[in-house]
Amino acid sequence: METLPAAAGPVLTAATIGTGLMAGLYLTFDVGVMPALARRDDQSYVTVMRRINGVLDNSALFGLLFVGVFLATGVAAALQRRLGRPDAARWARTAFVLYGVSIAVTMCVNIPLNRMLARAGAPSGSPDFGALRGRFERPWTSANIARTVACTAALAALGRAVVLHKRAATAQS
Repeated sequence: METLPAAAGPVLTAATIGTGLMAGLYLTFDVGVMPALARRDDQSYVTVMRRINGVLDNSALFGLLFVGVFLATGVAAALQRRLGRPDAARWARTAFVLYGVSIAVTMCVNIPLNRMLARAGAPSGSPDFGALRGRFERPWTSANIARTVACTAALAALGRAVVLHKRAATAQS
């Protein structure tokens, strides 16, 4: 039982840092990548998005972070509850649900759009880049904004959980 209190803080911290990294990645697309690509021609837009998706899809570090944040947040919520810290547990559970929303959006919208973009034109030849971009750009960008909002809200909830965790730990000392 000694390891439970010792693990609670680091797991909560890891979940918070990881959620911040994911929120930052999504925000980078919202404020940098997508606005820059919006100024490019259709072929450049599609080509660059395919390359970005290919890099992220094949990145073990990204996959570990994407899934690891979800797991760490769930474990953090459970540890807070087991330690008898219901307020911190509630905020960590809220973060778990919010991050889960970002995963659901990714799995239901962004990934299918990424796959559609990757498959279009292959193996038959050259795709209609304008039509392809038209089917991809707006829904993908809207879904990414939703992921950013959900992930940022999860980060705020974890920040609150960290504060409550520290207060409880200090009160027990």
